Amino acid sequence: MTEKELTRKIEPPLAGTETETLLGSLDRQRATFAWKTGGLDAEALTRTVGASAITLGGLLKHLAGVEDTYFAWRLKGQDPGAPWNAVDWQSDPDWDWRTAADDSPEDLYALWSGAVGRSRKRLAAALDDGGLDQLLPAIEGQAGSLRRMLIDLIEEYARHTGHADLIRESVDGLVGEDPPADVSWPAPASGTAAYPAPAAGA
Repeated sequence: MTEKELTRKIEPPLAGTETETLLGSLDRQRATFAWKTGGLDAEALTRTVGASAITLGGLLKHLAGVEDTYFAWRLKGQDPGAPWNAVDWQSDPDWDWRTAADDSPEDLYALWSGAVGRSRKRLAAALDDGGLDQLLPAIEGQAGSLRRMLIDLIEEYARHTGHADLIRESVDGLVGEDPPADVSWPAPASGTAAYPAPAAGA
């Protein structure tokens, strides 16, 4: 990965195709989420704000599960793999949030980054084999399109990146929409397990 790729601002194209715009928006959400949750120790990843039980570690684990279930089960009706397929979600629907505190920062970063990497490969294959209009396996009797699934995922990331925004500011004062221009940030699925710690207040 080149220095230019590391430091470029990630955002949708100004006049791209529908696919380019959706993927650009998703990658911008992922990149912002990576920045807001990156470079932290176990104590910081378990910090909460106010009455909320949401943590940055919980967000990492939850969105890793969302990536794997969306792009395996929702996209193709396939097994999302470990650890998601070993959980009794009916009796423990908050398992991902609840157990994140038991995982090391390295494991949480690797879990999320690995899930994003798998999602990108699965999405590229799906776009080559049916495009945005293809109907996915029915959920509760209703079949939606790949287009709708991507919009759902962008919405999921936007909501949780807002949560991460507030929690991260409480941890070390980090604020802003994009990483500072003089800091190199790996792309979300670059294979890097952890992200360099940003300067507070950047």
